[in-house]
Amino acid sequence: MRLVGGDLALDFLNTRAGPPVGPPDDDVLTGYTELIAWSVYAGTLTETQAAALRRLSRGSPDSTDTAFAQALRTRDYLDEVFRPLAAGEDPGVAALTRLRDDEADALAHAQLMRGKTFAWSWRDDHTLARPLRPVVHAAVQLLTTGALDRIKRCAGCRFLFIDESKNRSRRWCSMDDCGTAEKIRRYVEVRRIRTKR
Repeated sequence: MRLVGGDLALDFLNTRAGPPVGPPDDDVLTGYTELIAWSVYAGTLTETQAAALRRLSRGSPDSTDTAFAQALRTRDYLDEVFRPLAAGEDPGVAALTRLRDDEADALAHAQLMRGKTFAWSWRDDHTLARPLRPVVHAAVQLLTTGALDRIKRCAGCRFLFIDESKNRSRRWCSMDDCGTAEKIRRYVEVRRIRTKR
């Protein structure tokens, strides 16, 4: 699992991996347990909260399946929102409507908690849909307060990220992965051409 999106909603989308074009070929989210593990890794659940959700999920298999299916549907419509934005296009109205409805549900389960400023918290949300609520809220925050022109697609894989470089020239989700792979590919190509001469 890699968190290279620069935003929780994009990192959630990046739980599906694959080539830059075409369908994904790998998925981190293969079940509800993996959704909880990703949420802990992403920092939206504590280990204590995750353990409570695991116990709850064992006692309600049908509800757990429903919550996991909702997570996959959420990821699908978020993809319909952010992938067009990364291409400089507008997202579809249906995806935005689903996001609006899910944000209303997320906020219905949230509390305003004080830190340096007030922020939404799902600390007391003990429902199986809890892992999705911060993701949905992050997506709305990114759409309403983020620099949408900085949302980009990696040139080497299907990941999305926020380009925070000064000149907006970032091309890779990570130089350690896709950037290095591209450099190696170019190096091999140049060597191949030179040996043919």
